[in-house]
Amino acid sequence: RKSSRGDFVFSADRLIRLVVEEGLNQLPYTECTVTTPTGHKYEGVRFEKGNCGVSIMRSGEAMEQGLRDCCRSIRIGKILIQSDEETQRAKVYYAKFPPDIYRRKVLLMYPILRLGNTVIEAVKVLVEHGVQPSVIILLSLFSTPHGAKSIIQEFPEITILTTEVHPVAPTHFGQKYFGTD
Repeated sequence: RKSSRGDFVFSADRLIRLVVEEGLNQLPYTECTVTTPTGHKYEGVRFEKGNCGVSIMRSGEAMEQGLRDCCRSIRIGKILIQSDEETQRAKVYYAKFPPDIYRRKVLLMYPILRLGNTVIEAVKVLVEHGVQPSVIILLSLFSTPHGAKSIIQEFPEITILTTEVHPVAPTHFGQKYFGTD
């Protein structure tokens, strides 16, 4: 709560990178032989084609660089969802995805999962674009049990990766991360 913005961003980026790397570990791959610059053959792996990231704007955009650091050519879509302050009902304002998203595995990025309403709306939009919930991996830094349960009740096939499940999730992540608090 009292950390400097620089310390906050450093720690957040480290957590983001860990969650992104674990999310990438969940994606399908094929084995391949890599020839090193010294001519040595190494048995490695290559991601199968058809992966993409989708960030839920605005706080989800903080996770984009971590994904690009691991997969520099990955396609990234965006969804803007805002909740009504009185009803807590989420409303979609914008969605832009790769045209063939229905054929891709999706890493859905949203750092703070509190109630689950925003993520549920985002998944509904992805489903409307032909994405099967079973190929969606939600990457989150912090989640409440209520938020995770809400999503799984609505979409039991989705995978959720998070660093912590706790009854109290940090608030104002995006404001602190982007320096607008």
